[in-house]
Amino acid sequence: MTSTERAIAAAEAHSAHNYHPLPVVVASAEGAWMTDVEGRRYLDMLAGYSALNFGHGNRRLIDAAKAQLERVTLTSRAFHHDRFATFCSQLAELCGMEMVLPMNTGAEAVETAVKTARKWGYRVKGVPDGRAKIIVADNNFHGRTTTIISFSTDPEARADFGPYTPGFEIVPYGDLAAMEAALGGAGEDAVAVLLEPIQGEAGVLVPPAGYLAGVRELTRARNVLFIADEIQSGLGRTGKTFACEHEGVVPDVYVLGKALGGGVVPVSAVVSSHEVLGVYGPGEHGSTFGGNPLACAVALEVIAILRTGEFQQRAAELGEHLHSELGLLVDSPAHQRGGVRAVRGRGLWAGVDIDPSYGTGRQISEKLMDRGVLVKDTHGSTIRLAPPLVISKEDLDWGLDQLRAVLAG
Repeated sequence: MTSTERAIAAAEAHSAHNYHPLPVVVASAEGAWMTDVEGRRYLDMLAGYSALNFGHGNRRLIDAAKAQLERVTLTSRAFHHDRFATFCSQLAELCGMEMVLPMNTGAEAVETAVKTARKWGYRVKGVPDGRAKIIVADNNFHGRTTTIISFSTDPEARADFGPYTPGFEIVPYGDLAAMEAALGGAGEDAVAVLLEPIQGEAGVLVPPAGYLAGVRELTRARNVLFIADEIQSGLGRTGKTFACEHEGVVPDVYVLGKALGGGVVPVSAVVSSHEVLGVYGPGEHGSTFGGNPLACAVALEVIAILRTGEFQQRAAELGEHLHSELGLLVDSPAHQRGGVRAVRGRGLWAGVDIDPSYGTGRQISEKLMDRGVLVKDTHGSTIRLAPPLVISKEDLDWGLDQLRAVLAG
């Protein structure tokens, strides 16, 4: 057996089979490239689902982590530590908000946002206890806790995990009329709308122009919180700091994660106003590791990187090139059959629908892996492209060349 085969066999024998990874075993990585246990290099075109926006082994982030490792890594929230206040104030400033509630994973942050919306509804809006309703969109992906999968429309996420948590209404994504009807039906019991500005797991679905702005108007008019789940779309990925900015929208609540930890440590946060996050009192919510010194140190460096605007600009410029090149592969009467049915996305983020006659998304991903490019499929015939924002144009073009070669057979 090869080193790869041995590692995969051991993983299959001793870990739950809740993932179906590509058969590659990564041993090291730098920038936009990863190297496996056999010494073969791969171009990373997934970036840990946007957790690695700033590349593998980013020196600024690694140095920040190393420096903090020598000082203190955890105090719990039983005590203050000297990185916490700075992290909270600088993240709030980056978001144009006032307060931060730090957690660890994206799912924890979404759970926190749900609890926050309900508590705000009862304490501030005056909704009768137990009646708070949150409006969400179909095809969403906000995490995998029992509450979150209760408002998922993905059978794989939901099956065999009931009973499900009540208090949510699901409407079609991008349908403003359906959103208005749902808010009207919920009446004063509506406390929040929870949306991904771009749906990542669904295949990088971008809503129609004006949708986010319309949701913002509806929620403001009805005294309902607009919660933007920017866990994948935020922090530079789409060419803006936040995807909501493409429509000039500022939500009431940002839910952040993934890139906030720079691919070094898990860091997530809910960011909002005093009115919203001020509803909490001691002991009503928390996390032993949330806002720990190591997490704060790394996240502070992420915030400093984002302040320069360099990576937002890179994502915008390289993203325009990416979508232009992918567009040439889309089937149309004006082009030779290219093997791609549709392309969606913003910035350095694209969902690519493969013509089924060329193979499933998984098969295309495996063929790309054989040519030294790593991507991930979703929903059968779609692959997602989300390279680290540090990727060079030359490497991006090389990766696209491999996709063309795979589709050419």
